[in-house]
Amino acid sequence: MSRIKEFYKKYFSWINAYWLITIVFLALTLTAGDSSLYMRYQYDEKIRSLEKEIKGYQEEIKENREKLNALQTDREGLERFAREEYFMKKANEDLFIIKEK
Repeated sequence: MSRIKEFYKKYFSWINAYWLITIVFLALTLTAGDSSLYMRYQYDEKIRSLEKEIKGYQEEIKENREKLNALQTDREGLERFAREEYFMKKANEDLFIIKEK
């Protein structure tokens, strides 16, 4: 214990003990462990990016629901979709596929 007191008197005697403890506590709080400010900033960035991703997926789900509803209610739209996406045709017609470069 005397070594600690000697070290304190030699290097930190000009600092009040309460201030020294406060500074050490703040330094540990801000830099050490998973709850440091740096890690909290990284976690907040990750949360923001995931929330953006969630919004994107929710918009995509909304668009797909609207398309599905349109396909289920509109017979002509369903026929057009089948012709464009799956190259389906009626029995008495020919189908020509033109690929764009």
